[in-house]
Amino acid sequence: MVTIYKPKAAPRGPKHTELTIERMDHEAQGIHRQDGVVSFISGALPGERVRVALTEQKKHFQHGHVIKVLEASPLRQALHCDSNTRCGGCQLGFVAPSDALVLKTKGVADLLTHQLKLTELPWQAPIVGDALGYRRKARIGVWFEQKTQQFQIGFRGFQSKEIVDVPQCVVLSPAIAPAIDVLRRTLPQLKQGKAITHVELLDADGQAYVVVRHVKSLPETDRAALCAAWPQANWLGEAEPGVLQPWHAQPEPSYVLADGQRLQFSANDFIQVNAKVNQQMVAQALAWLMPEKSDQVLDLYCGIGNFSLALAAHVQQVVGVEGVQSMVQRASANAALNRLTNVEFYQADLHLPWAKAAWAARHYDKILLDPARAGAEGAIEQIAARKAKQVLYVSCNATTFARDAKVLLANGYRIAKIGVMDMFPYTSHLELMALFEK
Repeated sequence: MVTIYKPKAAPRGPKHTELTIERMDHEAQGIHRQDGVVSFISGALPGERVRVALTEQKKHFQHGHVIKVLEASPLRQALHCDSNTRCGGCQLGFVAPSDALVLKTKGVADLLTHQLKLTELPWQAPIVGDALGYRRKARIGVWFEQKTQQFQIGFRGFQSKEIVDVPQCVVLSPAIAPAIDVLRRTLPQLKQGKAITHVELLDADGQAYVVVRHVKSLPETDRAALCAAWPQANWLGEAEPGVLQPWHAQPEPSYVLADGQRLQFSANDFIQVNAKVNQQMVAQALAWLMPEKSDQVLDLYCGIGNFSLALAAHVQQVVGVEGVQSMVQRASANAALNRLTNVEFYQADLHLPWAKAAWAARHYDKILLDPARAGAEGAIEQIAARKAKQVLYVSCNATTFARDAKVLLANGYRIAKIGVMDMFPYTSHLELMALFEK
């Protein structure tokens, strides 16, 4: 009888290894280099010896996450939240926000000096806010577990689609933080509670708004039960996909900037998540641009007018351009609400050529842009061609900022000021603002 050799099956799951972390990168991942391979490790601090589960291995790089700290950094502290071992919301819950800001800033600075071939950058003081209770907008996941016949209410797990049940969230603003407990108490009582997939929370200057997303229409009794469970909040649902309907009479959500301008918004609109940092960010943009009464200003990716309206109070004319038509309409309404007649808003895909747009044919003394994480590819070359005296770039992604900054530097601009904004304490995210001058 012939015996056929059968190789042993490869072990399942990630490979484990031990590494010493050298530094952090711009995404707050620990870095280890050895034999031409760079390891990017989440959950690690510089100087630590850690046991790691490798989740991706390539020829020159690999990714993984810490499963055990063997030698801890002095910066490592107790987790700020009991759910943080499983919840993926706060990636840096194990380090104080002040220490994390130093590490994140260094990671971003290292990236920029390397990418832009600059030995020094004119760093300004960072913008910071409260470490806890700062989120005025959040999305709560809802999942009905058939085996246990219970609802899971919380956030996505670390590198997972699973909903991690959380009793409370310490980074939610006090106005919306009670929502988790309200949902936990009320959902089991509903006829169609299983149809609810997630809930969006908004804090509009202290007034809570709750947007219920569902895959089946909710009966009136369910809507009434939710409203009664938290009568202080304003409740909305989906009349049809993407179309929100208030469940009772309620004012439009809004927030006020430091100079008194009120901006109304829809629950579907983008707003900055951290209200205090946003206030400082707008104020810093004005301080750096030093607007004059004779200035013509172009505000790109303008949203609902967060920067446009603040600038309009100080200059001759502001033109705001945004890709989403509903937000263009909202920005125009906000200008009228604040009795500003020197600001106009247009809809355009800024990554395509602007040549035929009337607004693009004008001369602008100063340009401000605040793009999404993908940056301003396609637009940045057209910005540089306008030869404005100043370009203020607000970024939420250091990598795409570096790519776009190269274009401005190649077109005769220099970085006059640059600073970071800690919009999301306890996370790996870090925002940037840079002033380019001719």
